[in-house]
Amino acid sequence: MNGPGHDKVRILTLGTGVPGLDEVLGGGVPQLSFNLIVGAPGCGKTTLGAQIAFANGTVERPALHIGLIGEPPLKMLRYQQQYSFFDASKVGNAVQFLHLGDEARSGGLGHVLERIAAEVSRINPAIVVVDSFRALARQATVQTNDLEMQDFVQRLAMNLTTCEATTFLLGEYEAHEQGNPVFTIADGIIFLQQSVERNSIVRKLQVVKMRGQGQIPGLHTIRITSDGLVVFPRLLKPEELSTTDNVLAHRVTTGIPPLDEMLGGGLPRGYSALIAGPSGSGKTVLSNEFILEGARLGEPGIIAVFEKRPNDYMQTTPHGHEFEQLIAKKQLEIIYLRPLDLSIDEALLAIRDAVARIGAKRAVIDSLSGLELALAPTFREDFRESLYRMVGALTSVGVTVLSTVELSDSFTDLHFSPHGIAFLTDAIIMQRYIELDGVLTRAMTVVKVRGSDHSKQLREYEITGRGVIRVGGVLKGYEGLLSGKAVRTEDHR
Repeated sequence: MNGPGHDKVRILTLGTGVPGLDEVLGGGVPQLSFNLIVGAPGCGKTTLGAQIAFANGTVERPALHIGLIGEPPLKMLRYQQQYSFFDASKVGNAVQFLHLGDEARSGGLGHVLERIAAEVSRINPAIVVVDSFRALARQATVQTNDLEMQDFVQRLAMNLTTCEATTFLLGEYEAHEQGNPVFTIADGIIFLQQSVERNSIVRKLQVVKMRGQGQIPGLHTIRITSDGLVVFPRLLKPEELSTTDNVLAHRVTTGIPPLDEMLGGGLPRGYSALIAGPSGSGKTVLSNEFILEGARLGEPGIIAVFEKRPNDYMQTTPHGHEFEQLIAKKQLEIIYLRPLDLSIDEALLAIRDAVARIGAKRAVIDSLSGLELALAPTFREDFRESLYRMVGALTSVGVTVLSTVELSDSFTDLHFSPHGIAFLTDAIIMQRYIELDGVLTRAMTVVKVRGSDHSKQLREYEITGRGVIRVGGVLKGYEGLLSGKAVRTEDHR
């Protein structure tokens, strides 16, 4: 133990080569650590082990992949070569393979340990991947007890650590088996799982343990793509931002001057606003004006859509040509996200990357209703908490967010959003249909602007053929405007 005046021992880490995983781990995998990668079949354990091996293996310090009672190397390589991380030039030198099926079946635990120790001493690997360790454990428990198995694992860990190798043992363990004594020996435990609900299958990753560093807690969505595993880190809840006069002094105009006046001078920069209204009320039109106004002021923007592909989206708006020009100038990106098994963290990563690419200051989510439908069922029950993290991640870096949401046409109940998410937003702009003297009229009001005065007026508006919102005067002389049974006050006396 270091005493006073002594520097702490710095634990070096190595990158996994898996997008997003190093962030979840807290900076990578500690060198010389002994790690378990566990989960049910089909979760991606073998692919993850291979990805780490190819990312770190070199001719001088190769990665050694040891197969036990599982599939032989030739079969495993046949499938792993389909991924972009696979490098055929590394096979046999920077990444080497050893199959100990015969030893595992007939030689017992002692013989397996001897062979591993001999090969490690000969090759001097930087990375050792043992797949599948659980198969060996099942084979061994026929002739040995749990204490002997634990002793074997401990000796294996000490041997590989002494040889300065970072080790990964892959095994088919379920979540309820984490009390197994083998888990106490590991420096790190990465647990993979699949969530199946209706027609949706979502893979998730959890870092149960990683000695010496702080990992991001919780379950993180993973996908197996043509590039291998991709991890979408679960963003932690953002810190609450205090509303100060300085924040409120910096306003973002919407492109509709009367609406800016109703908001008290525009939206405070870095706020999240909700446009709530029934179908056809002009929610998308208003959000388009918001994006175009930003472009006029030199503030790039992004639009995340869930119900239409970008080309269809631009064809259905009168501003399609303007949007095409802005996209060509890198002042706008339209992101389409609708795989139907989406996670909030995947959506956030796509939006965050787009924000970074063009330096966006404005973001539109069109719509929250479409986002909810695009989410995998397993994520929908946490929709409010997930949305809070997503919007908070954007506003915390100074992006002003405008979200649209479908408002129920019911006049008896006034709900500004599904799932009660209205309280998560800093401002609410409500659009409604009102019947006045036999004519269906659109009306708009500002329900709230957090920390700021705003108009309480209900004002009539129209949408022109050019996709522009024109706000008219205050609706006066009526009672029951929001009830669906508006009457003139002079007729009501």
